[in-house]
Amino acid sequence: MTQVPHRDAQWVRAAYENFVGSAGSQEPDGIDPVVAASWRRSLRNGVDPDSPSAVAVAASDDLEDYRSHHPLAVAMPLVRDMVGGATGDDLVVAVSDDAGRLLWVEGRGPVRTAVDHVGFVEGAVWREESVGTNAPGTALATRRPVQVLGAEHFARPVQRLSCTAAPVHDPAGGIVGAVDLTGGSVAGSHVALALVRATVAMVERELAARAAAGPRDAAVATALGPTAGPDRGPDLRLLGPPALRGRRISLRHAEILLLLAEHPRGLGAEELAVLLHPGDLSLVAVRAEISRLRRVADGALDGPLLAGSRPYRLARPLLSDVDAVRERLGRGDVRGALAAYPEPLLRRSVAPGVERLREELEAEVRAAVHVCDDAVAVERWTARAEGADDHAAWTRLARLAQPGGPQATRASAHLAVLERRLT
Repeated sequence: MTQVPHRDAQWVRAAYENFVGSAGSQEPDGIDPVVAASWRRSLRNGVDPDSPSAVAVAASDDLEDYRSHHPLAVAMPLVRDMVGGATGDDLVVAVSDDAGRLLWVEGRGPVRTAVDHVGFVEGAVWREESVGTNAPGTALATRRPVQVLGAEHFARPVQRLSCTAAPVHDPAGGIVGAVDLTGGSVAGSHVALALVRATVAMVERELAARAAAGPRDAAVATALGPTAGPDRGPDLRLLGPPALRGRRISLRHAEILLLLAEHPRGLGAEELAVLLHPGDLSLVAVRAEISRLRRVADGALDGPLLAGSRPYRLARPLLSDVDAVRERLGRGDVRGALAAYPEPLLRRSVAPGVERLREELEAEVRAAVHVCDDAVAVERWTARAEGADDHAAWTRLARLAQPGGPQATRASAHLAVLERRLT
């Protein structure tokens, strides 16, 4: 049985001090394996836990020129739309290049002051080799999403902070940078992880769309903004009976299309098998489903939708109703997002990859409701199955509702019921 890693702050700090104090001879058993491996690399690289190597900071003119030509520059409006509203005084958002240089660091308030104090600033290089375990640096080193909570950082000056980061891939599968959220405990939450993953997925789709469009169309898209295009409905329906351009498709085909849309660089047959089935799914079965899906998709669209087989990937951007929900969330239109989100993502699917994406989308919507100032939107969420027992949402509704009005009365009564259940 796989051991669940300890993430209790005191336990982690004790394990960290034993590991560092013994120069690595005391193995950090029970620690998140990703973090433990990063601690070992940090020690081998000679990172000083108390005074990590000074990070290089580019001159402002050089940095401005460099980042204006960086592939992620075109996606920054999308990043700001997705996570800008979440930063506030408790989080900063950072975007780095593939070498760990911080190209954009945006936020305000006490957390911004705290990250400035430890050198987490634009132009600084936050690679593991320089500053030890940290979310953007470790995400680049491991090529996977990473959360680093408090004392899990290798450098003691950074241990007051938590962070979540994920690498960004270009259409060819190479890494072009990372997106990071840094701050207090909220930066190490499941909501932060869902938000970072969703942002990276949207950025990767944007990069894929621009690559598919070609230089001239990409220039037009730059002028018009992210994912500019004709005003039409989504290609793929996933928040209801699955359909591709209005034609019903099987649940399995919808699962495959969703997973490929979420992984623009593509997925191998082995990866698809793991993401599609909680047990064992043969590679023959995966290839057979892909073959059938090609015929279905080619009949629904003008031209092929799937390209290649090593890995399998989409030959063109595929907009889904999930994208519509996230686009509205990015604009702060929570009421519109709820209208576009009639039911959970592929609610009948038990595919592990889909279940994770379903949970992430619900977490994104829930997080938006919790900070929403639209009482109608909050009330609509509490009327849904997902929001019926959402204490934070009912509390929000009670605060937003007109005192003495029906919303306030209903919210107070429901909160009383929820609190009785907790006692």
